[in-house]
Amino acid sequence: MAVSLVSTGVQFPDNSTQITAATGFGFKNRIINGAFAVAQRGTSFTSTGGANNDDTYNLDRWYVLSDGNDAVDITQTTTVPTGAKYSIGLDVETINKKFGIAQIIENANCFDAIGQTVTLSFDAKVSSTTKLDNVKCAIVAWSGTADSVTSDIISAWGAEGTNPTLIANATYENSPANLNVTTSFARYTVSAAVDTSSTTNIIVFIWSDVTDTTLGDFLYITNVQLEKSSTATSFDYRPYGTELMLCQRYYQKITGDLFGSNANVGYAVWSFKVSMRTAPTVTGNTGTIDSNTSEYVQCYLNGYPRWVNATASAEL
Repeated sequence: MAVSLVSTGVQFPDNSTQITAATGFGFKNRIINGAFAVAQRGTSFTSTGGANNDDTYNLDRWYVLSDGNDAVDITQTTTVPTGAKYSIGLDVETINKKFGIAQIIENANCFDAIGQTVTLSFDAKVSSTTKLDNVKCAIVAWSGTADSVTSDIISAWGAEGTNPTLIANATYENSPANLNVTTSFARYTVSAAVDTSSTTNIIVFIWSDVTDTTLGDFLYITNVQLEKSSTATSFDYRPYGTELMLCQRYYQKITGDLFGSNANVGYAVWSFKVSMRTAPTVTGNTGTIDSNTSEYVQCYLNGYPRWVNATASAEL
């Protein structure tokens, strides 16, 4: 008996069936780290060192947008819906400020969705609806140079209930409205045609549109998915190792020994764990960077041995 296609997937000679994704292919989710499992930068981001500043990356591939710095603390939490492991928790630290999270999708991962209908879906809840009662989401088109996105897409946050004004080259593809998020996890979906002329990247933006908040209120979000479809399908769980490698295309850590002496220069070349999106910005204790590509970084040190502890970022 040959392997055959059946309505639910692929059937093998022993009559077992491998079920396919609802879309008929894997990797339907254009969002990376939608379940917030990968946390190379850490699991808690507060005002220390400006880790929770506006327009700053935190859990892998995600960055915070807020009306000023220290609007919220950000954590990888285990407050989750059934079947999930982690969520991102946004904890109000400065009252009466709008805040949210965003992810920019690389052109190579969304070019085929441009001009098509896409659907954004995610699980969310709030700790209290007394004040945190207006959560919105948007599918945003970037029509500037591909992969040269201005990450702070907000020109003006505006009054409560008024959608933030976006910068030039950023356009709402849907009409953001109050999702009426409650204190229990539920799944929310929005569809839109990505039809803005000259779109090159897609940005997902989820935010609290409230300007009357209470200190300590939480917004929890997880299982974020963007797919080329007019309807939402089940969240695409990928193996952790796969998700980590996808994240490392944009950010990864470099560690190791770099040896030199008083009389000699020591060189070291570190090949990145995966090819990065572009030649990254390398920061930290590296010695002097001699050359830097998307595949490797070369450093040298004239003097004593040094333990290299650095990061490489090629975020959008």
